[in-house]
Amino acid sequence: MAIGRRQVLVGGSLATAATVMGAARENSAAASPARSAVRPGSVHEETKSLQQLYREAKAEGGTLTVYAGGDTATQQDGNKAAFEKAFPGVTVNMVVDYSKFHDARVDNQLDTRTLVADVVQLQTLQDFPRWKNQGVLLPYKPAGFSRIHPAFKDRDGAWTGIFVDAFSTIYNIDQVGAKAPATAVDLLDPRWKGRIVSTYPNDDDAVLYLYKLIVDKYGWDWLNRFVAQDVAWVRGTQEPADRVEAGSAAVALGTDGALTPGAGVKTRFLVPTHDPFMAWAQRAAILAGARHPAAAKLYLNWWLSKQTQSDFYMWSVRTDVAPPQGYRPIWDYPNANLDGFDRFMSDRGLAERFRQQLALYVGEVKGDPSPGWLGLHARPGAGRPGNRRTGEGHLPHRAVSLAGS
Repeated sequence: MAIGRRQVLVGGSLATAATVMGAARENSAAASPARSAVRPGSVHEETKSLQQLYREAKAEGGTLTVYAGGDTATQQDGNKAAFEKAFPGVTVNMVVDYSKFHDARVDNQLDTRTLVADVVQLQTLQDFPRWKNQGVLLPYKPAGFSRIHPAFKDRDGAWTGIFVDAFSTIYNIDQVGAKAPATAVDLLDPRWKGRIVSTYPNDDDAVLYLYKLIVDKYGWDWLNRFVAQDVAWVRGTQEPADRVEAGSAAVALGTDGALTPGAGVKTRFLVPTHDPFMAWAQRAAILAGARHPAAAKLYLNWWLSKQTQSDFYMWSVRTDVAPPQGYRPIWDYPNANLDGFDRFMSDRGLAERFRQQLALYVGEVKGDPSPGWLGLHARPGAGRPGNRRTGEGHLPHRAVSLAGS
């Protein structure tokens, strides 16, 4: 069973999300780098329903292009299917690539007046304040904006978090036996030698930050001993999850997993008691030059609806959506380092210095990007033929699982 990350299941409950309050404003935008000034207090939370926005999106043309951070071309297919099921006739062109490639792609497209995307949803948190200051984001507050945790939104509506992701350790319950690793030090046990897989931390800033937290706590000697465990290094955070679920690796460091696994799922996600882990809200924004602003607003309102937030496999960004049973809201875990990741991403000097030091232990990144090579003007389907893995499947919904995914 392949386990896909960052997915909302195509459950029947998602189709009912069209009754939730949403937002839209008719707008026609060219592909040129339109500028939009954000005046404090000038943007009000949307009051239109999703049904109203749905009609406006269809009248606009019924299409939308999203540049989504991720690891495989099909990784966001569950979200795409859920949205299109809720709003028949509106098509999401979902383009998945590493966030560090998407942000460069967007910058180049803005410079060359060849903008493709309407919406960006990325883990490169440092880009959004910069884009706001440059005036290339459309200020907008979807319905429910006031319910989003303050750490997960721009107060002026330039961007908003749409889901919480977290990286830690995952393990296969059949492979680890009675005693699963509970800390980073536990991963140094000889029983795990040759049984650990990890994303190259020097290839993904979120994984890099997780390694930074561990090295800060346990020192460089921890990393030296960890590398000596014959770790399998791969590109992207999907493959470690797939290997652990398949049982070809017992443990992975630096990926995510469902807080409440579905029936038959072998993977468990570790939320450490004292050890550091890292979490963030994936930021999303509408570009000021978007060709399809009405559909983009429908999309953000759907993501932030209570129904969709309740169906996501990790934590919600909303303060009025309870986490799965047995968990606290993510902002109640001080060892999740929410503020720290934002600061780390903004301090590019710190990030690059640590990346280069870490590469001396781990080695240079090898292999093609897991989404394939998408080029300057990535569009749906780009990179799919060259993928070494399909990335198909969905992370388990807390109550529903897709058999065979």
